[in-house]
Amino acid sequence: MENAPDARQFILKEQGMVWYQPGLFSQSEAATLFEALIQEIAWSSDTVKIYGRDIITRRKVAWYGDQAFDYRYSGHSRLALPWTKNLLEIKQRTEEECGTGFNSCLLNLYHDGSEGMGWHSDDEPSLEPHAPIASLSFGQPRRFLFRLRKDNSIKRELMLESGSLLMMDAESQHYWHHSLPVSKKISAPRINLTFRRMKEIAARLSEFSLD
Repeated sequence: MENAPDARQFILKEQGMVWYQPGLFSQSEAATLFEALIQEIAWSSDTVKIYGRDIITRRKVAWYGDQAFDYRYSGHSRLALPWTKNLLEIKQRTEEECGTGFNSCLLNLYHDGSEGMGWHSDDEPSLEPHAPIASLSFGQPRRFLFRLRKDNSIKRELMLESGSLLMMDAESQHYWHHSLPVSKKISAPRINLTFRRMKEIAARLSEFSLD
């Protein structure tokens, strides 16, 4: 399927560009892919460092890519797994819509509204500095917030629907934080896929010693 350019909704146009594309995948496609991803993805608990302590989250994560990219964040590291057929199909449609390529994908599984993500930017040193990030949503719709770094009173909000795409350019990561707030009213799960471009140096080569 193809979407008309005017279906895009621009969330940010200054100090970075962010646009939202609802219905990139139909509701039936989104439901089928959600169930497939639940079953086939190698989900594992995430570990984050909070006030110097390692905390294991109930939220599940997975990391896939063109190579065994070594993704480091919050004091921990994980190696990218090879793409599944469904991930490659999602990746292809995302690249066609965004007009650019991606070499990796971080997946998050939020079981219900008690799981979210605090304020942050996706600007890790292992990412290509000028590459955008494409965020896909499947399952339960969730609120998503942006907050200007230099003035936290300036915010933007939208609802991420199942089958939708959110495209964030690199400049937006420099000027804005974003978050997925928790909500006690939500009891259904959501899967988020963030397609990225990792630096080639991030592929682990330590298995091959030069000694």
